[in-house]
Amino acid sequence: MTEGWAGSGLPGQGACVWIPGTRNTMNLLREILFKQQFGNQPRVPAPYYRRKTYLCYQLKQLNDLTLDRGCFRNKKQRHAEIRFIDKINSLDLNPSQSYKIICYITWSPCPNCASELVDFITRNDHLDLQIFASRLYFHWIKPFKRGLQQLREAGISVAVMTHTEFEDCWEQFVDNQSRPFQPWDKLEQYSESIRRRLQRILTAPT
Repeated sequence: MTEGWAGSGLPGQGACVWIPGTRNTMNLLREILFKQQFGNQPRVPAPYYRRKTYLCYQLKQLNDLTLDRGCFRNKKQRHAEIRFIDKINSLDLNPSQSYKIICYITWSPCPNCASELVDFITRNDHLDLQIFASRLYFHWIKPFKRGLQQLREAGISVAVMTHTEFEDCWEQFVDNQSRPFQPWDKLEQYSESIRRRLQRILTAPT
């Protein structure tokens, strides 16, 4: 058997979980969904659709060995970030060992989710959390700016997805049929613009 993806099997949970020794690409993100939801264009290209929050994570040991992977999206009254926290808590990781978690997320966290992530990391100082966002959510509104600043102050790395992260997300979480990642027009230009905006937020006086 080859290793691959399998669903949790729990009704309503909706997580995609990496399980060694199995193969089930049905739980990988569809290519069109990935391009629509992770696209970093400033405006939704036609045909128009709603941009939702998707969070894909990789839990690794410090030697880069992947222990767990998964994808979550917002559910009613349960944001993807909170579902991610619940999942990591359920793993009962050894607090005497250090772990790295890389998250690719379509929208940067809202203030409430930012606060929950700060509390989560504060309680779990053996975790190194890195967040890469495709786009910034309501970045012009003060509480949303402050939420991003609080993440950084808590030691959580907050950055913007570039070609490197989009390609890794494509390879790890998308049913890509072994096709290489093909960037959309102006991907790097959009990433750089968002990166500068995030940098201004993170370095602004609080």
